[in-house]
Amino acid sequence: MNRGVTPDDLAVAGIAVAAGLAAAVLLRMMLRWLAVRADRTRWGGDDVIVDALRSLVPWAAVAAGVAVAASALPLTTRTRHNVTVSLTALLILMASFTAARVVSGLVRSVAQSRSAVAGSATIFVNITRVVVLAVGFLVVLQTLGISIAPLLTALGVGGLAVALALQDTLANLFAGVHILASKTVQPGDYIRLSSAEEGYVVDINWRNTVVRQLSNNLVIIPNAKLASTNMTNFSRPEQQMTLLVQVGVGYDSDLEHVERVTAEVVGSVMTDITGALPDHEPAIRFHTFGDSRISFTVILGVGEFSDQYRIKHEFIKRLHARYRAEGIRIPAPTRTVALQQGAVTIPHQREAAQPIV
Repeated sequence: MNRGVTPDDLAVAGIAVAAGLAAAVLLRMMLRWLAVRADRTRWGGDDVIVDALRSLVPWAAVAAGVAVAASALPLTTRTRHNVTVSLTALLILMASFTAARVVSGLVRSVAQSRSAVAGSATIFVNITRVVVLAVGFLVVLQTLGISIAPLLTALGVGGLAVALALQDTLANLFAGVHILASKTVQPGDYIRLSSAEEGYVVDINWRNTVVRQLSNNLVIIPNAKLASTNMTNFSRPEQQMTLLVQVGVGYDSDLEHVERVTAEVVGSVMTDITGALPDHEPAIRFHTFGDSRISFTVILGVGEFSDQYRIKHEFIKRLHARYRAEGIRIPAPTRTVALQQGAVTIPHQREAAQPIV
């Protein structure tokens, strides 16, 4: 310190700090106004950016006021340097946290916008957050005058031991990255594994994939297992799918009449039921002469996997009622047993036996 602190020095320093605080309040109010405007837009990225800046900008204004106050005071060169370095390191650290929030928020927003059902791929969110914070931490150390070269060397040497100790974790991590990068599975897809687990993919994180079953239970599947198993994805290449319903009518039925009535029922279901495809063209295909009926397949259009149960339920109800009204018979399975004189009969079959004339 070259000279003593005068009242003028304290006044200037106090004014600088007060100006920084006032600027912080005004900037926070302005960012709150921007947040309201950003909430009205369709893009979610501006909400993430404004929300992150609301934490950084006011503190930057306060730090600027403190820096001006420090320059106004008659501090020694060493003290002035320490204050400047400390404020710079603090701002870099805050900027790193803000950048991590912005980048991870944008990644989450993109992941959600590309999912058919609300979900998030937290593996990318966590990776980007860790990378940004690690870079910010290294910059802070360099600003404080701490050499990061020995730290990087130690991390490189110790990385081998960590990799050996975390083989399963790293295998799941890279399997999750591979799954998302190859786009075989995305959050919101409905999948079924060869081991019979099925449901909506809720999240793919750094270790496992979370699947929500239709019963609302969660199934936790390691990423490495998901990447190596046989799987059916009902949401790709598109969510729309076809539903096959097996029906049978008696041999005495007029098949042209049956086909026409069934097509009318299909058309009404496709138009009235939520989740059906109104533009779906009714398709009826006869295929088998059975023991007691002529069997055929009705092909229905479904918007996505979980809609099939509601559509099938309503279709069977309407088809049964319409067949009864039209006099179309749906025969029950029957068995005809031929009895001959002197043949050995089974006692419990005698009541159900019908002789052949």
